[in-house]
Amino acid sequence: MNKQWKIEHFPTLAALITVAALSGCASQPKATPEATATVPMAQQAQAMVEAQTPTAKKGLVLKRKIAIGRFSNETMHGKSLLRDTNNDTLGKQVSDMLAQRLIESGQFLVLERSDIAQLKNESELTGNQLDLTGADTLIMGSLVEFGRSTDGTVGFWSKSKKQSANAKIALRLVDPQNGLAYFSATGAGEASTETGEVAFTGSTAAYDSTLNDKAIANAITDVVNDIISNLNARPWSTRILTVEGKDIYISGGKLQGLSSGLELAIMSEGKKVKSPQTGFTVILPGKKLATIEIIDTFGTDETNEGSIARLRSGSIENFDLNSLVVTENVK
Repeated sequence: MNKQWKIEHFPTLAALITVAALSGCASQPKATPEATATVPMAQQAQAMVEAQTPTAKKGLVLKRKIAIGRFSNETMHGKSLLRDTNNDTLGKQVSDMLAQRLIESGQFLVLERSDIAQLKNESELTGNQLDLTGADTLIMGSLVEFGRSTDGTVGFWSKSKKQSANAKIALRLVDPQNGLAYFSATGAGEASTETGEVAFTGSTAAYDSTLNDKAIANAITDVVNDIISNLNARPWSTRILTVEGKDIYISGGKLQGLSSGLELAIMSEGKKVKSPQTGFTVILPGKKLATIEIIDTFGTDETNEGSIARLRSGSIENFDLNSLVVTENVK
């Protein structure tokens, strides 16, 4: 007896066929792309430099000497009883990233401090004595917040996974002459990535360790403009090296922002007195003695550069050169 078999007679088989058909039509959800800037990084860096340079001094950046001091990881991330707490990799990472941003800005002389022991050892190997110079400002701080999170959504046929990292850093600018912290700021950053998978496809979202670096980098970006603005607001000054005839040799040259035609002022060094109120040493205002104009520069790098200047007004005769300060000419 012949029977015509129909699929309706096998409800379980019908369900399986339906599942296979739907899964074949399903498409894997696209991963949310990471946010990317529409302007190249090189143009962003140049725009940052121009934004922080006063209009009257476009193209002229008199570089302050800065040093990056102690940076530490004050969070629990990366710490354990089985790990050397002195090996502060996150603190060093923040320090190195900040140094890179400040060097790339082209506005500062960044002096090495965190690896000073290695510098001393190397100088001893070469038979030379390490000749360090003092900084105008010391930058210190710490990583105060750091965290990771993983979120996801689960549907009937697919699921997605979002990994996020967030970081916050606290910085302060310190005057090395008196130890006063005269400015502080915080920067926060976040980075995330999202992936998805569909049933039967076998795709997997692996742990993305680069999010840690990106979150810290974004936190530095959030605060670096404030740091640059406040560093440039500090008075710039240099010293006279020697005087030979009409030529006045001063420290600082082309790479430090000095160029032919630039006018500077020569000031007498103000008297230092101790404030009975605060206990700090106060430098009284000096007197403007003369103005000079740069006629040429010399030197091969920022450590041995200098400039040759000529008097335009005033006189520095009968003054001890060590007591004179060369500053921007404020008219």
